[in-house]
Amino acid sequence: MANTYDLIYAVVRHIPYGQVATYGQVAELAGLIGKPRVVGYALYRVTDGDEIPWHRVVNAKGEVSHSVHRNGNDYLQQSLLADEGIEFNAKGKLDLTKYRWVANSEVLERAIARIQQQLAAPSSFAEDS
Repeated sequence: MANTYDLIYAVVRHIPYGQVATYGQVAELAGLIGKPRVVGYALYRVTDGDEIPWHRVVNAKGEVSHSVHRNGNDYLQQSLLADEGIEFNAKGKLDLTKYRWVANSEVLERAIARIQQQLAAPSSFAEDS
């Protein structure tokens, strides 16, 4: 069954190689305006098998958000972005005017509409009760 995190993942899957989005940008595109932390929580739960480019989401300052809870993934994130050609300055910031993704709203709207339909559909579990 789809959930709010699925809306976030649908947006993040559209961020192209060599570009980034901010947590707030992803939240807004997923219809979760003002909830960038929810994006962070969702991305924290991503595993390698999910094929979600979590590393392409950065904070509004153009930085990788560092946290002791990420078990070193913050350094991995910067390395993955650098491998995609994204350059960081000496202070660890990237240029959002250069690397920020501009979403194709039509594609995103269709993806989010599919997820929202799944969210609205009654679960088979509820029908069995």
